[in-house]
Amino acid sequence: MKKLSSKRALITGASSGLGLHFSRLLAAHGADVVLVARRRPQLEEAAETIRAGGGRASILALDLTDAAARLSLAEQAGPVDILINNAGIVRPASALEHTEQDWDAVLDTNLKAVFFVAQAMARAMKERGGNIVNVASILGLRQGPGVVSYAVSKAGVVQMTKALALEFARHGIRVNALAPGYIETPINREYWGTPAGQALIKRIPQRRLGQLEDLDGPLMLLASDDSRYMTGSTLVVDGGHMTSGL
Repeated sequence: MKKLSSKRALITGASSGLGLHFSRLLAAHGADVVLVARRRPQLEEAAETIRAGGGRASILALDLTDAAARLSLAEQAGPVDILINNAGIVRPASALEHTEQDWDAVLDTNLKAVFFVAQAMARAMKERGGNIVNVASILGLRQGPGVVSYAVSKAGVVQMTKALALEFARHGIRVNALAPGYIETPINREYWGTPAGQALIKRIPQRRLGQLEDLDGPLMLLASDDSRYMTGSTLVVDGGHMTSGL
């Protein structure tokens, strides 16, 4: 029997990157997955790939920065055991050049929407319990240049995870966070070949970028009952980057 065969999981930001990878991973472990993102064609392609591999998948094309979409999420999704709260964006710019528009876009997506999605799903879970995994970042725990709004949003996710874990425990809902370090994806692959990217890789104690598969074990730990006595924790997966010297 697969570890998640009796579970239904909702993954936000599921049309690409980490969210798409997590969707495939949970489906491979038996979960019935609900893929949520704005881009319907990409969602349909992802769901079809999962089904072709013998998995179970459905989609919801929603913009989670829209309050009405968030309010309808739980009803449209139906009963869910696991929420992977993954949707996020970044708008790189120096602190002196960062615009209010970009700040609002990042915080609305990475923090505000993450909270209200967690709230909506917890309201639906509270009678039978559930499991929420918020996707944070090591940039929510230390600093990096040119990503101030992203770092602030992810720091908020880390603290939010603790606050929600405290409040939701009485309802049998666990809340933890996954904090990846620098993970290579198709979107950022070109950057890592630049001098700046190579210099950053040298600061990682393992001297390599993380691959999507490096998140599989940590994500499965948090998403499954193997972490049944964990709540309010942030699990860092970064090749030792958090321990690197100043």
